[in-house]
Amino acid sequence: MENIITKVEVQKNNKNRVNVYVDDEYAFSCDTELVYKYDLKKQRIINLEELKEIIAEDNYMKAKNAALKYIERTYKTEKEMKDKLINKGYDEATIKRVIIFLKEYNFLDDRKYAELYIKTKQKNAGKNKIKIDLLKKGVSHSVIESVTENLTSDSEEESARVLAEKKHKTIIKRERDKRKVYEKLIRFLVSKGFTWELSKSVINKLMNYSIED
Repeated sequence: MENIITKVEVQKNNKNRVNVYVDDEYAFSCDTELVYKYDLKKQRIINLEELKEIIAEDNYMKAKNAALKYIERTYKTEKEMKDKLINKGYDEATIKRVIIFLKEYNFLDDRKYAELYIKTKQKNAGKNKIKIDLLKKGVSHSVIESVTENLTSDSEEESARVLAEKKHKTIIKRERDKRKVYEKLIRFLVSKGFTWELSKSVINKLMNYSIED
C-alpha cells in the first residue's frame, strides 16, 4: 500500500527532529539526517515497508546516541551496555546493531575493560573478589582467567599488607584483645577477596602472632 507524505515539519522543541505526516495524518517522527537520507518531502509516495525501515533506522540512531552518551564518562562491558539499552526500552534487533557498531569502533571491549578494572581495583581487592566482580559485569570466564593470570602472589600480598596495616590501626583503637584483632583482620582480608591462606600469612607477619599462639 502506497501513501503520500503531505507535510514534514521541524519539531518546536527539538530542531534536530521532524514530524512526518502521511495522507494528512501524523505518521512518525525522525532525525533530520533521515530526511535527506530517505528524501522525505511533501508529495513523496512512501509505502509501508519504507515507513518501517525509516522508523527502525531512527530507533537505531537514538539507541546509538544513548549508548555513546552512556560510555562518555566510564568504560562499560557489553552486558552493562545491553542492560542499559534494554532498560531504556529498545528492542533486541536494535540493541544488536548498536553493540556491533560499538565493538567495531572499539567503544566496547570486555578484555580491555577487565584490564583497566584490575589496574584500578588490585590495590583494594584480592584476585577472588576481582574475578567475582568481573563475572557480575558479564565478562567471560576465559577473559577473566587470561587477564588475572598476571596478578602475582607478590603483588597480592603487598596489596593485602597495605590494607591490613590500615585496618589494624583502626581496629586497635577500640579492641585490645589480640586474638580478636587477629580474627577481625583475617575476616576483613577474606571479605576483600584474598584467600584464607594469604590473609593468615599477612596477618601473622603484621602482628607477629598466629592463632596457635
